[in-house]
Amino acid sequence: MATTQQNDGRNTAPVDASPNVVGTQEAAENAANVRGKTDPAWEHFAFQKEGMSCTYTCLYCGTSYKGGGINRMKHHLAGIPGQISACKKVPPNVRHRMVALLESIEQKKNEAKNNRNEAFGDGAIDEVGNELNACPTVTPASTQSKGKTKVTGEIDNYFAPRTTLGSQPTLKSVLSSKEAVHKAKMAIARWFFDACIPFNALQSPYFQPALDAAVAIGSGFKGPSYDELRVNLLGDCKKECQLLVESHRANWAKYGCTIMADGWSDQRQRTLINFMVYCHTGMSFVKSVDASDVVKDASTLCNLFSEVIEWVGPQNVVHVVTDNAANYVAAGKLLHQKYENIF
Repeated sequence: MATTQQNDGRNTAPVDASPNVVGTQEAAENAANVRGKTDPAWEHFAFQKEGMSCTYTCLYCGTSYKGGGINRMKHHLAGIPGQISACKKVPPNVRHRMVALLESIEQKKNEAKNNRNEAFGDGAIDEVGNELNACPTVTPASTQSKGKTKVTGEIDNYFAPRTTLGSQPTLKSVLSSKEAVHKAKMAIARWFFDACIPFNALQSPYFQPALDAAVAIGSGFKGPSYDELRVNLLGDCKKECQLLVESHRANWAKYGCTIMADGWSDQRQRTLINFMVYCHTGMSFVKSVDASDVVKDASTLCNLFSEVIEWVGPQNVVHVVTDNAANYVAAGKLLHQKYENIF
């Protein structure tokens, strides 16, 4: 057994190492250097090597794992179960990119198995599979060539498809500090507190799209004025609603619809009846009637239903759904006598 003396300016003890061990360590270090430059997964993990074991720490959730190689960490970011737990804080674009990388590696392995020949036999395939789970590891891109061959594939595969506004976080939002995010939230909170806006307004499905639209324009965006909001914008929203209802009405005539009546009492103890029309394309609110001062007998309820039926179109109504109270049941019988096709 030969002994070697390490000398880096400090006095170190002699270390027993055979030529094979030294060559293996040098190859591992070179592979780590190459992998650190080529594999994009290293950008999302902190790497620490202790002897022959490796510790990986996720930069998003802060979870540390020992062993398994960077390929196992890709499964962590991609959210693929089986080998490791999924990261719950990884951005969508990073998760999509890791999934694309794993799919490309699996595809290359399958192609190698299908197109094996004398130059690339079973032993080489097993070697590639072992490298994917080694520590440190080498990607197929780095095993194919030593920096001379470019990795093939479309760049769009590394990013999640943009379907709606806000599905992809912008670079500015990702790099924003906690102080900047807190400052923006405080600005919204002051507006809510000053205008006495109910907190449940934050649960509106239009809240986040409004923020996204303002952020898309950039700083300096001026919100709507008082007159714009109560005149122009209100009129535009009314037109949008009318167009939506008209599109539903076309489906009522084509597929038929259901009229639903819901009676309830508000905080003022007023008896209200909401009339809605349902079809397979969606629900439409027709009107709400204050029946507090009205005797809700069968004939009165029948007249209320008849107004809605005439507006919808008797030939478009398949059936009517109401409460099971005795007066509603009697009103339903009167409706069936008046409109034989409605039950």
